[in-house]
Amino acid sequence: MPTRQADVAAVTSWVGDAIMAPSMHNAQPWRFRYVPATGLLHLRTDLTRAMPRADADHRGMHVSCGAALFNLRVAAARAGWSAQVRPLPDPADPTLLAHVEFAEAADADDTADLYPAISRRRSSREPFAEEPVPAALLDALRGAARSEGTSLSVLGAWQAEAVLDVVEEADEDERLSPEDRAEIARWTGTGAGRAEGIPSYAFGPRRHGGHAPVRDFAVGRPEAERRSAVFETAPCLAVLGTSQDRPQDWLLAGQALERVLLRATADGLSTSLNSQALEREELRWLLRDPHSGATASFPQMLLRLGYGPVVAPTPRRAVGDVLDIDDRPAERTRGSAARTADADEERSDG
Repeated sequence: MPTRQADVAAVTSWVGDAIMAPSMHNAQPWRFRYVPATGLLHLRTDLTRAMPRADADHRGMHVSCGAALFNLRVAAARAGWSAQVRPLPDPADPTLLAHVEFAEAADADDTADLYPAISRRRSSREPFAEEPVPAALLDALRGAARSEGTSLSVLGAWQAEAVLDVVEEADEDERLSPEDRAEIARWTGTGAGRAEGIPSYAFGPRRHGGHAPVRDFAVGRPEAERRSAVFETAPCLAVLGTSQDRPQDWLLAGQALERVLLRATADGLSTSLNSQALEREELRWLLRDPHSGATASFPQMLLRLGYGPVVAPTPRRAVGDVLDIDDRPAERTRGSAARTADADEERSDG
């Protein structure tokens, strides 16, 4: 009996959930193409959304797309399907990050329980309460990371202090670099009607006290109505790491990151991400100090966890802008990877 393929309406809905994932500067660097004849969903990086200064090796793009893949898995699981991800299926085509094949699930998948958190998850740049995060919740987040083949290390006081020094150095480098500031300006302070980037309302307040590692996306630009606030003095910080540092590990890190974020959201926590130090290899290496148990693996993201106010979502592109449906007959969808890549590029350019 032939295997039933997921229909276009279902896949479109799942991609709509996938693109709720976080991405560097909310650039949303993903392109999807679904081929109903084969049942395969292709995920590519959208290189028009690359950041040569902050993400020269595209590590951040891979992490972002990995986060979208996890949302896709959760959405499919909720509908009774499994999403089997084959990462980096073609070594000759580095923009092709994954093939996803859907199958009706015989058993329930516990990731489906995370579905309500997809629409509620936010990257908060607001102050968090000084209230400590319970150990049981932190253990659950560590377990979420482990289930995806990664590690989440919650930093102790002296480790957090060292990491904050590294983040501060990255922040200072950014302020002093016109090129860095120009790249950030392209993706931040976006106005009404723009479906990507970080709008001014999501910058959060200027920090005039406390030690939370919150990136200032204004980067010296005047924001007349922006308030200031005191942030937490002892932020709860965690480093998500992988055992290796290859493109497939970056994709893995993205899936683990989103699993951790959704678990935190479901448990009532606010979350904030910081990649500043990780964008500079010499500073990223400092986060991997082998003498620190918290950074023994390759760091992929710095997380801040706590209890904060509900914040507004950042904008998302329409599903139709990131998903193509290839409805050609099966025999016409076969061909070389090069022809497939060329077709995707033509659609993207159009």
